[in-house]
Amino acid sequence: MSSVPEALLSRPHICEATHGGERRTLIVVIITAVVMIVEIAAGVAFGSMALLADGWHMGTHAAALGIAVFAYGYTRRHASDSRYAFGPGKVNVLAGYTSSLALAAVALVMASESIRRLVTPRGIQYHDALIVAGAGLAVNLVCAFVLRDGARDGHRHDHNLRAAYLHVLADTVTSILAIGALMAGMLVGASWLDPAIGIVGAALILYWAQGLARETSIVLLDRNGTPEELARIRAAVEAGGDAVVELRIWRVCSRHLSVMLIVEGAHPGAPDDYRELVARELQAAHVIVEVRAAAPAAGA
Repeated sequence: MSSVPEALLSRPHICEATHGGERRTLIVVIITAVVMIVEIAAGVAFGSMALLADGWHMGTHAAALGIAVFAYGYTRRHASDSRYAFGPGKVNVLAGYTSSLALAAVALVMASESIRRLVTPRGIQYHDALIVAGAGLAVNLVCAFVLRDGARDGHRHDHNLRAAYLHVLADTVTSILAIGALMAGMLVGASWLDPAIGIVGAALILYWAQGLARETSIVLLDRNGTPEELARIRAAVEAGGDAVVELRIWRVCSRHLSVMLIVEGAHPGAPDDYRELVARELQAAHVIVEVRAAAPAAGA
């Protein structure tokens, strides 16, 4: 009797469970949208440009997170849609990739504005700016706490949730750096620290963005499996004396692997034998196997 779960051997539509990630991200979007409305309203009422600027920044943040919520909803609604050969799981990966581009754009804008302020310094209203930065930090810490467990544990391979977490984490780090720079500027007059820290924050966000873009593009472009994965399957199949004619391993969404295997041998096993072997080695969700009998040697 096979020890491999039946779900791993035959699954027509593959789509990871994303309800937890969707719920967490939706909570963060709601919190961010409420803070955005409050800050913009307060900025208009009190004539504070700092509050208005942070409010609009929160708006762009909410829009980016909204992409993640849309992707979760789309994936859930189309989980059994037969038009998707392997399910719509890559919609979440695509959302993660899009978010990586948004993070990169934010980093470039931050760097550009910081460099401009280094060259042409502007007066800073430290008290108002510290209030805004402190409020932003508090909100981002709450949002980071909401997303943290899902991004690091149960949804470790959920690129969509990870992208949302990185958006919040980037804002959190930016707020911390900004508070430090503003405090230094207010206490010792080092006003140049504010734009300098902006450049440091932009570099950190850009680093996170390129890492996320690399991870998601690997899935989107159906890159073949890692050398370790390929070697493991070859070794397992060839240990029984059969030859691997062709082997392809790719991800059909963030979590699940698909495998195409062509085996040739003098006395090959049944296709289900190889499906079970592959599923045991890789926990693959979808395995396609073709078995060929080797041609007898000449003169045999």
